[in-house]
Amino acid sequence: MTAKELIQFEEEIAEEFNNARIKAPVHLYYGNENEMIDVFKNVKSEDWVLCSWRSHYQCLLKGVPREEVKAEIMAGRSISLNFPEYRIVSSAIVGGVLPIAVGIAMGIQQSGEGGKVWCFMGEMTSETGIAHESMKYSRNHELPIHFVVEDNGKSVCTDTREAWNQPQLTYESTRDPMVTYYKYETKYPHAGAGQRVQF
Repeated sequence: MTAKELIQFEEEIAEEFNNARIKAPVHLYYGNENEMIDVFKNVKSEDWVLCSWRSHYQCLLKGVPREEVKAEIMAGRSISLNFPEYRIVSSAIVGGVLPIAVGIAMGIQQSGEGGKVWCFMGEMTSETGIAHESMKYSRNHELPIHFVVEDNGKSVCTDTREAWNQPQLTYESTRDPMVTYYKYETKYPHAGAGQRVQF
């Protein structure tokens, strides 16, 4: 998919949400289309992709048909999109997919079946113990895994750097070949599309 097609998909979902046709939370992407497309140039069909609650772009770029992704979102599963037949898994639990990603990478290494794991997380998650442990274990055991840290500057509604009192985050200038780190600015709030009130 192109950057324009990705943006159009999210705008379509935003409209559905603002018109109350989606009865569950949605977390929308905007502003990182080119970075995401660049990452997926290296993702193969046999690779696994693991994500958090914001995973529409990953599903589309992994090859899940647009209609299938939208149907799951309309059914209220935006924050837990799972398409194992396409080797993509999402979780609404903060950091929840990290140990699962490490486990899948261990399985690939032990079986010798080939492929690798791509694990996405936000910059706030990247500062937590579960992220540090997952990355360190993967590095020490040379697991077939790559971590992608997506920095939108926010942890829900809090500035991440203020929350940690840390002007530069741990992986912000990393040279670790197992980690891709990029920053982006989004037009959407943490959840929803900016119009419909949520409680």
